[in-house]
Amino acid sequence: MIEHTLVDRSARQLGRFEVGPLAYGLWRFTTPDVAKATELIETALDAGMNLVDTADVYGLDHGGSGFGAAEELLGRVLAASPGLRDRMVLATKGGIAPPVPYDSSPDGLRFAVESSLKRLGVDHIDLYQIHRHDFFTHPAAVADALDTLVAEGKILHLGVSNHSAAQTRSLVAHLHHPLVSTQPEFSAAHLDPLRDDTFDLCNEMGFTPLVWSPLAGGRLATGTDLPPTLLAVLDELAERESTDRASIALAFVLSPPAGPVAIIGSQDPDRIRAATKALDVDLDRHDLYRIIEASDGVPLP
Repeated sequence: MIEHTLVDRSARQLGRFEVGPLAYGLWRFTTPDVAKATELIETALDAGMNLVDTADVYGLDHGGSGFGAAEELLGRVLAASPGLRDRMVLATKGGIAPPVPYDSSPDGLRFAVESSLKRLGVDHIDLYQIHRHDFFTHPAAVADALDTLVAEGKILHLGVSNHSAAQTRSLVAHLHHPLVSTQPEFSAAHLDPLRDDTFDLCNEMGFTPLVWSPLAGGRLATGTDLPPTLLAVLDELAERESTDRASIALAFVLSPPAGPVAIIGSQDPDRIRAATKALDVDLDRHDLYRIIEASDGVPLP
């Protein structure tokens, strides 16, 4: 047993809400079967994943029927089982408007938010995040639109996704309502937030990082296209902890002091439940730096 684990198993604060260290993401939530979709949501909630993260653009891939499909499916689930709404912190994202890549103009954001509300069948969104930075809308205009939507009660909390630290700061400078989250990619195979100021900004300003692809798109579970040295370290730690490689990889994601939430996207109820094994893993500082050095392929300076 390790004396001091750095794996943070505690709840995270997201504005007025407490959310679990693991969340459920709906990027691949494309089944046409509402009963199956309901089972997935119920399984995630029962496993403590009370943050449910979607986006208006989800549904354009992974076998979906098109833009808005994941939100529409979740809306059908909530209509059939309305009690589930009270069990979740509902997060969605907007600002991607095919065929235009990004549109965070005031009119674009209002249309996106009101369309998401209609598809989801709810009267407010608990957390709304700008999906990607729009290079051609001034952050003051984005902030004004978001502040207005919060004042109207359509959004409770605000966040950003796939934004650099500088892009996030420029938006915060114009907002009256606080940002509570940022959503970067982070995993044992993708370490950028440790080094590009994302987690440092979270520590400074109190944002909760909501991490997407914490298993590198499943590659950390399958071992596909990853450095053998990284897999060897993960497997060694998994053997020591009597668990699997995926649990070690998820525990790694939960360990930085910024308090990341790992968003799980499996469409298999058994795998959703299995993800909670990460909360039984103990990793110390030595273990975590071994993972980083194995991922980098070189010793740290």
